[in-house]
Amino acid sequence: MDKEEGKLELDELLMERYELARDRIREIPGEKAVPEPFAGFFEKQALFLIKTTEILERTEDDLSLEEWQQENRFLYEDILPDNYADSYANPAAAVRMLGAYGRTFAFTACELRGAVAFAYEKRWWDMTVLLELFLQLYGEFCGEEIPSEKTVRKIIESYISDYAQEMIDYRVREQVDPELDFAVRIIMDSDLTDLRYLYRFGEYISENEYRTAEFLNSLSQEEIDAMASTYTEGYRKGFENGRKDLRKKKTVDIRYNLGFERMIRAAVLQFEDMGLRPVIFRHAPHIVNRRNQRRNGFTGGYANPQYDYDHRQDSALFLTEEFAVHKKRALQNAYEKVKELAKVHAGPAVVETFGETPFVPAACEDSILFTTEQQKLNVRTDNDTTQIINRYIPGDERSFTIIAYPLPQIGGQYEEIFRDIVRINTLDYEKYQKIQQTMIDTLDSCEWVEVKGRGDNETDLLIHLHPLEKPDKQTNFENCLADVNIPLGEVFTTPMMAGTGGLLHVQKVYLSGLEFRDLRLVFDCGQVIEYSCANFESEEENRKYIEDNILFHHPRIAMGEFAIGTNTAAYVCGRKYGIEDRMPILIAEKTGPHFAVGDTCYSWEEDRAVYNPDGKEIIARDNEISEMRKDDVSLAYFGCHTDITIPYDELGSISVIRDDGDMVPIIENGRFVLPGTEELNIPLDNM
Repeated sequence: MDKEEGKLELDELLMERYELARDRIREIPGEKAVPEPFAGFFEKQALFLIKTTEILERTEDDLSLEEWQQENRFLYEDILPDNYADSYANPAAAVRMLGAYGRTFAFTACELRGAVAFAYEKRWWDMTVLLELFLQLYGEFCGEEIPSEKTVRKIIESYISDYAQEMIDYRVREQVDPELDFAVRIIMDSDLTDLRYLYRFGEYISENEYRTAEFLNSLSQEEIDAMASTYTEGYRKGFENGRKDLRKKKTVDIRYNLGFERMIRAAVLQFEDMGLRPVIFRHAPHIVNRRNQRRNGFTGGYANPQYDYDHRQDSALFLTEEFAVHKKRALQNAYEKVKELAKVHAGPAVVETFGETPFVPAACEDSILFTTEQQKLNVRTDNDTTQIINRYIPGDERSFTIIAYPLPQIGGQYEEIFRDIVRINTLDYEKYQKIQQTMIDTLDSCEWVEVKGRGDNETDLLIHLHPLEKPDKQTNFENCLADVNIPLGEVFTTPMMAGTGGLLHVQKVYLSGLEFRDLRLVFDCGQVIEYSCANFESEEENRKYIEDNILFHHPRIAMGEFAIGTNTAAYVCGRKYGIEDRMPILIAEKTGPHFAVGDTCYSWEEDRAVYNPDGKEIIARDNEISEMRKDDVSLAYFGCHTDITIPYDELGSISVIRDDGDMVPIIENGRFVLPGTEELNIPLDNM
């Protein structure tokens, strides 16, 4: 049997499995084979799966706009906020309705939701194994005796273990293989003036995605091309400034929020002029490929952020030492299969969005959560995963860029805000380079920097900088302009841990879409030793919130970055429209000093020389933690990097401390006072 005949036989076998599973599920609604309280779960999920199989089998997508919208609503209505209180996908509701089985069934409902992605992308294998999982569970509950919750869990664990290799194979391949072009074809081939195209992705389409596409359609092609050019040129400059050879690369990973297709289409054409083909993949549908509630890939709207938050640690259902080894082996195998594609992959180009109503999660005690041992295992597994990826897509050969735009939900002045953000994203490169170099020259004259808050902000930090052995050729701070990190406007360094300490206090800050109130982090020897916030009534809940979303369960975590933001125009924009609380960290970090907890900005690339535009080498690429990679790489990285910004209006002073004890202020009372930096105050003066 030749290869093509073998593939045909496998395809026929798969279709036979699929049709058997589909036909059986179509019989379930109306059956009385499963006793209460479980019958409602199986009937509801069966109706959902029947709809997804109809979409999978559909060969024509000539629906009216109203029909597309009705279909989209049906697929996501179960988890929308108005319905979530009674959804089986809500762990609290599932436990209320199903008792001890509730958490496992909520997990199952979440995994079954992957059928939406599989239906639109015509992923027959993924749909088949999902249908078979559902039928296996259904069959257990049709028997004379109700299976134990442990039996249900074992079925799910077997499903994940048995198919992990195939699930990871596809996930890895879709991140480097331009031939998997489901999203690219929609972007490049659709009539983007006909907004029905948005629904062909299968993502939740909220008013944000729809109105964004409408607004971009109102812009001229020249404006669209300019937006795309800022984004693609930033990517190219990242390679140029990092002294990396873009000519060796053939693909670029584009990640964005739906609604920006006109800009993404222009960017695809510009990237192709650089010799790069796009890979555009969806955020992961399978639990085995997900990490917390973060979405990595293209996405539509968040139907319900609380749903994503409640399922952020669902992998705790099956995470064991044995499975962690299995997953790492599967990832290694997956990359080995596509190693030639991985070798020529250039890295991600990301379009972030902001403006949604700030989300403050409610604690759900019925969510599946990691045990202490699982938390440690998860951290180790993430670090091992990063090492595997870095072997096939080396950090010193790839780059990235990130840019952000507002969504319509930001408010009634959306279009004015959008245009202001475009202006902020294209500020004068050369002017900021000169101003920031003046600041760096002063910072390089000392080893210590003091940062203090004012008013109700109690920040009091001492930062220890690396000694410069050759100050004429070396620098501590990177002069950050508009390349990998758009907009421009910061100087940053990796502090030494020894001697770095004190209190970092922010009255309100949003990190990865989550609000933190009265956040306090105490540092000693460069590491967080105490922490608190005021989000919840109990101290225990507040500490757990920080451990889950800032510390990521590391017993100690380092200050990996100290930076001074210089983009006063962005700060004023936030104040002008009252959107400071909705600014993404990408922009917010430029509006004051910020401190990142976790890895340094140079993680996995510490041994590669980096230079500023003035030719000086940035030598502060390591700290005492990252240096441990030379002996044991598993001890050197945290797998996270979370920026926390003190806004100018909460900032008392930033001063360098000279060897003789004299202090030279850079900022006082929220104003730049260092000679040569005063121009940064002009936007503040005009506020």
